[in-house]
Amino acid sequence: MAKNMVEQITNMDEDFAQWYTDVVLKAELVDYSSVRGSMIIRPYGYAIWENIKNALDTEIKATGHENVYMPLLIPESLLQKEKDHIEGFAPEVAWVTHGGDEELAERLCIRPTSEVLFAEHYKNIIHSYRDLPKLYNQWANVVRWEKTTRPFLRTLEFLWQEGHTCHETDQDAHEETVKMLEVYADICERVLAIPVVKGQKTEKEKFAGAKYTYTIESLMHDGKALQSGTSHNLGTGFAKAFGIEFLDRDGKLQTVHQTSWGFTTRIIGAMIMVHGDDKGLVLPPAVAPTQVLVVPIAQHKEGVLDAAYELQKALKSKFRVGIDASDKKPGWKFNESEMKGIPVRLEIGPRDIEENKVVLVRRDTGEKLTVEQQNLETELARLLEDIQKNLYDKALQHRINKTHAVESMEEFKETLAKEGGFIEAMWCGKQACEDRIKEETQATSRCIPFEQERLSETCVCCGEGAEQLVIWAKAY
Repeated sequence: MAKNMVEQITNMDEDFAQWYTDVVLKAELVDYSSVRGSMIIRPYGYAIWENIKNALDTEIKATGHENVYMPLLIPESLLQKEKDHIEGFAPEVAWVTHGGDEELAERLCIRPTSEVLFAEHYKNIIHSYRDLPKLYNQWANVVRWEKTTRPFLRTLEFLWQEGHTCHETDQDAHEETVKMLEVYADICERVLAIPVVKGQKTEKEKFAGAKYTYTIESLMHDGKALQSGTSHNLGTGFAKAFGIEFLDRDGKLQTVHQTSWGFTTRIIGAMIMVHGDDKGLVLPPAVAPTQVLVVPIAQHKEGVLDAAYELQKALKSKFRVGIDASDKKPGWKFNESEMKGIPVRLEIGPRDIEENKVVLVRRDTGEKLTVEQQNLETELARLLEDIQKNLYDKALQHRINKTHAVESMEEFKETLAKEGGFIEAMWCGKQACEDRIKEETQATSRCIPFEQERLSETCVCCGEGAEQLVIWAKAY
């Protein structure tokens, strides 16, 4: 029975897409809803999101931002004010046309993002340089009418935070854009154990209406990339469209400089695909809802259950500790805890009680350790820290192994087909070459990394002079 549970997960190297779907459903992260492309985030999945959210919210507040909440509905006329923006989002917008039985005089859009709502509000509350900077963030849901959907990675409705800020100068806006990208990178690497590459999006790939977009990109187990967080310098485009002006220090009227930045539930999909294995989830201890699961062995024997509950009680002030005292067989419990990615399993049976010891089993390596109960707290803290580091190191090594530098289109195509992963190649900066690369390889530009190196003097596509190294990949 326990064996069957794991057999129900498709082997990841046979069919990665099916493996992913099996894991999110069997580990009880999500369920499908009656609306195509929408997901129900179940308690276990939501607990993971809450741990990510709490870590990120702490950093957002530490950098001086305040949380606000904007309306869900946006009048069509408001959305139309920034032309590039509406053009970029038009295909994904869901519209409300009726209120009760009455047709609305003006259509309302369900927010795909909230730039225009913040811009309208900022126009009303910013008058002087003394009102700046305005550093706002909101935690919300948004709706984008996606054609192809997959739980967490791309859904019609998803959860995120979106920061929206206003500044006196372009330099201030630039510093904010960089700062928030660093916050995202820190959350990914420190909390989620996902290594990221930081860089700038090309003109083609930048956010609709932005001056420029910075991004963090991560690499999945199957060699595809995932955009894991973006930070945009909006310049003065929205501010001019909405008339967000202030009197500067010399009493002159100026336009504010804005930023926006977002981090979504799709990062849970990234975490699953970066760390998971054929047994199911592998969760970094920092976000695992249960860091340690106590499993009583031969629990029908006298004193075993009591000892297990005592251990849980003793440890729960320092760790997130669960207990499986169900009447399932130990093998089933082991498989279930592995499927759910619980970092450490703690086994205690009659002999362990007699010897005042417990057995600890690591989810990431499967290693078993026998530990004296008096050293348990210290050993668990060390172990969880080591698991967190090991997951990051393993993912980083995978990315290094899957990053290839190429100098010709032939080499580009051959390497991508054979190896997948990140392709590093020089680019002339022309969109025609970017389009041709996508057309011929299905790879998109992921970013122009901040850390540049010159692989050659010529563009990988057209052979003309090239100044920029770009990372390309097939992506989710």
